[in-house]
Amino acid sequence: MNATRHSFAIAGRTLSYLDFGGTGRTLVALHGHMSDGASFADLASNLTPGRRLIALDQRGHGHSDRADEYSREGYLADLLALLDHLGLDRAVLLGHSLGGINAYQFAARHPERVDAIIDVDGAVSLGLDGHNPLGFVATLPYEAPARDELVAAMGPMAAHFAPLIRERADGSWSLPFHPLDIVESEDKVHGDHWADWLASTCPALLIRGAHGAIPREQAESMVARRPGTTLVELDTDHFVYANDPAGFAKAVNEFLNSL
Repeated sequence: MNATRHSFAIAGRTLSYLDFGGTGRTLVALHGHMSDGASFADLASNLTPGRRLIALDQRGHGHSDRADEYSREGYLADLLALLDHLGLDRAVLLGHSLGGINAYQFAARHPERVDAIIDVDGAVSLGLDGHNPLGFVATLPYEAPARDELVAAMGPMAAHFAPLIRERADGSWSLPFHPLDIVESEDKVHGDHWADWLASTCPALLIRGAHGAIPREQAESMVARRPGTTLVELDTDHFVYANDPAGFAKAVNEFLNSL
């Protein structure tokens, strides 16, 4: 599906986003760590006709600039700026992992701007043991003059990360994220976010990967404790949108059609 890339300035940085078109209710999509807005292309192709999908490259990801910090409030300020830039008084927010947490935290702070939230495998309690599951990327090389040079420097991790490498305007090559930014961002997304999850009252859909990041007990509690929340569980891992695109699109469309 064709998408148009746009950008806007905020606090001396540039944020980039994809507009997949449509003229109906706007769905703003927020990706997870080490991904970008293009990860929602399959969803855009399978949305009920008439819906508009906007997919942001969040700070430090994809075509958006790196930021000085990756705090919770920083991500939420970027999202508010995007809605203002688009002239949207309200929108439905969909987010995967990091993006899911950003979505429900934004709804907690700006309920007047959110019609509904779709949380895709974004937990409400994570990292309380101090372990950073993305700490391993800190050793990844970030950039090199030639693609082959960057791939070689990745060693065994090239099998996973080499497909993400992009050519810059100056002819050099880099990952679409800085590894140290990812480690910092993951550290700062950890915590007990129950208060934020329970603070909003708009309709919510929780999509859980059966082999993903949210324990079943936590997912069931998220639904039981928050009125107006529906749970859909798909037999896949954390990357629900990529490994069960049909099931993911079906769950999203049915929820949107119910609003």
